[in-house]
Amino acid sequence: MAWYEAAMLMIGGLLFLMFFGMPVAIAFLTINIVGVYIFMGGMIGIDQLVANATTSVTSFALVPVPLFLIMGELLFHTGLAIRVFDALDKCFGGVKGRLSYLTVGGGTIFATLSGSSMANTAMLGTTLMPDMIRRGYKPHMIMGPILATGGLAMIIPPSSLAVLLGSLARIDVGALLIAGLVPGLVLALLFIATIRLQIAVDPEAAPGYAAERASLAEIARALLVDVLPMGIVVFSVVGLILLGWATPTESAAFGALSVVALAAVYRSLSWDAVVRSLTGTLKVSAMMLMIIVGSTTFSQILAFSGASSGLIAFATSFELDAYLVLAIMFLVLLVLGMFMDQLSIMMLTLPIFMPLVGLYGFDPIWFGVIMLLALELSLATPPFGLLLFVMVGVSPNGTTIGQVARAAFPYICCTVLLVVLLTLFPQLALWLPGLIRS
Repeated sequence: MAWYEAAMLMIGGLLFLMFFGMPVAIAFLTINIVGVYIFMGGMIGIDQLVANATTSVTSFALVPVPLFLIMGELLFHTGLAIRVFDALDKCFGGVKGRLSYLTVGGGTIFATLSGSSMANTAMLGTTLMPDMIRRGYKPHMIMGPILATGGLAMIIPPSSLAVLLGSLARIDVGALLIAGLVPGLVLALLFIATIRLQIAVDPEAAPGYAAERASLAEIARALLVDVLPMGIVVFSVVGLILLGWATPTESAAFGALSVVALAAVYRSLSWDAVVRSLTGTLKVSAMMLMIIVGSTTFSQILAFSGASSGLIAFATSFELDAYLVLAIMFLVLLVLGMFMDQLSIMMLTLPIFMPLVGLYGFDPIWFGVIMLLALELSLATPPFGLLLFVMVGVSPNGTTIGQVARAAFPYICCTVLLVVLLTLFPQLALWLPGLIRS
């Protein structure tokens, strides 16, 4: 079978099954069975499929994923995240549009603690949206910042998706986690600038209101009691990796332990919170591991059938400029993001993209950050971006996907601008990893 026929069978068959609503993990498993039967010798190939499945999910590099997930679940269910927002709220006083700024400021902090875009968006929507509606904020000033900041969890460490990307693409996981920190903070600043510009253009979009101004003593107490202790969690995850004292797996374990300890200190570590956190972590982890089982074998079948090498040879035969190839890969990720979840996109594209990264001389860590930004952007890309549906779910009845997409558009432009900046100034992503290596 020619490489293009093999690629059409495997990739086309997978997309066909997903298009008709088959769960991602089952779709991968089904097309893998067909593939190994055709390309790897019938039932002997099926036996090899089972052996490969066991190997793919017993990688030590995947251990941080459930640990980061349980960190976010515990922060949400124990109320520690809410304490951070309440403390920051006192600091903003009566600033015009303060709840939009609070969304970006508090959401960025929570992103560094949770590592989950969906959890970040859902938490911001359920906690801040009702008050913003009551105070007369226009819908785009509510939904836009929440959507934008929700996606920051994908690149600001700890990011469970960055761990998966690093382990699957054979990129240094610790370096990739740290590489997203500076771009993530730059993106948060771009979001703040966007809010300020929107308020300047339409002052009624975020009406001012009289707020009881907290005293300096109250602000200091709120920061010391509710915000500063969260620095322990950030240090446990980011600081230990930066200092070279812990691997990503060890820092994830320290991070989860620090959240448990803080919840116990604040007397919010209830049995109900633990059970709900473990249940949420188990559901997401099981889904991720099932997809990894199918997609890892999918990559191997693509390579065995000659489809991967054929696609790479075809892509490089046009002698395109390296950055044009990068732009094409970015657009492919955006288009796939309209129809597939981010983990499935990684599994489908990495076998083709990573050899191209090597051929065109891109730094793998830098490309990893670019890919994470593309995946973050695809979460808010109409018509099927996952965060759009999360936002509709936490919004008042009658909110449409179109309204949410229009609110997200200025912040999508911010992410595109950051990608351009990273292309022009790669050290934005490579500076901190360089410190670790030195």
